[in-house]
Amino acid sequence: MARLLEGRTMLFPHLTERQRRLAAAADARALGYGGVSAVAEATGLSRATIHRGLLELHRRDLLPERSRRPGGGRKRIEEHDATILKDLRDWVDPSTRGDPMSPLRWTSKSTRQLAEALRRMGHAVSHRVVAEMLKALGYSLQANSKTIEEGSDHPDRDAQFKYINAQASAYMRQRLPVISVDAKKKELIGPYRQNGREYQPRGRPERVRVHDFLDEDLGKAIPYGVYDVARNVGWVNVGCDHDTAAFAVASIRRWWRGMGRRAYPRAGKLLICADGGGSNGYRTRLWKVELQTFANETGLAVTVCHYPRGTSKWNKIEHRLFSHISMNWRGKPLVSHEVVVNLIAATTTAKGLRVRAQLDRGRYPTRIEVTKADMEQVNLQPHTFHGEWNYTISAPIRNRHR
Repeated sequence: MARLLEGRTMLFPHLTERQRRLAAAADARALGYGGVSAVAEATGLSRATIHRGLLELHRRDLLPERSRRPGGGRKRIEEHDATILKDLRDWVDPSTRGDPMSPLRWTSKSTRQLAEALRRMGHAVSHRVVAEMLKALGYSLQANSKTIEEGSDHPDRDAQFKYINAQASAYMRQRLPVISVDAKKKELIGPYRQNGREYQPRGRPERVRVHDFLDEDLGKAIPYGVYDVARNVGWVNVGCDHDTAAFAVASIRRWWRGMGRRAYPRAGKLLICADGGGSNGYRTRLWKVELQTFANETGLAVTVCHYPRGTSKWNKIEHRLFSHISMNWRGKPLVSHEVVVNLIAATTTAKGLRVRAQLDRGRYPTRIEVTKADMEQVNLQPHTFHGEWNYTISAPIRNRHR
């Protein structure tokens, strides 16, 4: 009989609550005296449940599709606690929370913390019930969404986008180089955690340091990217010192010498699309002085179009180059500058992206003073439309050679 009961209990996970109750009651009745205790021990059902099944064996008040009588089962907490939903909403919604100095205002709103706050108000509730109520109220875990653009309030924001697009289209029609430039996030060199995951033998993850403190001996990596819009080719100059305007222009110079002039041997002009701030910002004097030196060296007329501040995500280099580099080194600690260079150079996409990378061990000191006399040497012609954002820097006529 014990084996028979054990075999029947194997069916229990596939039965409804009512079916389990009635099957156990039928076995208990067949066993006779002591059957309820034996079935309860074998199935794990309570004696009260089996007795309820015995009463239901010959009753017809339950519909076939129901396991309980209408109204049966535990009542929802809001049915006997009329204010709990309102109090929960007041706690979780910052716009309706009553006490501006509440501790929950300055802590994460986990279900355990919310449950503790409700218990202090006299509600008998667990964190699991809080999770169920939040779901019923239409709440879910949400991450921050980057949608607020600092530069979006400028009246000529969209007009500047159209101007950049028109300039780039005109250059590419003439088969002239158009590059998108920017500095990627600085990376610590060493066994530090990288976001993302990659396949490793089970139970053997890559071990990295607990704390992300700069290792003075290993240093950091500063990838400055140059993306050729027409050819879908990237060049990344990996610096070791500082992200300065001199470093930014040195990166462009390295791109031109290593890739650009071979791809565009007849070019006399270059269009650079850059962010409005940072080392290549439109207000940075050293950026313009260094571009003048670059123009003098190459004979190129260098036109620069800046994106309005706060709209860097529209810069093509962000989603056509940098995003793919980040995916390529996900989960891989950047233990040396050589690893950084090799991972960047190995980045490809199904659409044909190719990337070259080079290590730059040059020194680029900060706080370089640019005098008024230095600026007077810059042959800068502002464009009619927003000359502070759009301008061309050319070499003097006598220096126009490549």
